[in-house]
Amino acid sequence: MESEASFSGIALTVFNERNCQLWTMCMEVYLEALDKWEGVEECYEIPVLTNNSALAQIKVQKQKKTKKAKSKVYLFVADSTAIFTRIMSLKSTMEL
Repeated sequence: MESEASFSGIALTVFNERNCQLWTMCMEVYLEALDKWEGVEECYEIPVLTNNSALAQIKVQKQKKTKKAKSKVYLFVADSTAIFTRIMSLKSTMEL
């Protein structure tokens, strides 16, 4: 776990519209190394919980929600301010 914390401190290439191919490649590799790429690549719905949801369903819902959120945060910090303000309200990568 300590190695993941130190790895995630690596300076990211900031996306600024002129470096799209380089940024895309760097971010995919970076997120794969952190096991966060699935949250970007897969377009899945986060299950809605009911009042009688089982503990396993609650756990799966929390894991999927957390994976999406962690993937988004890595993408957001690697964007210029202009790009971030355009994408901050998107709910999935499919909306890009």
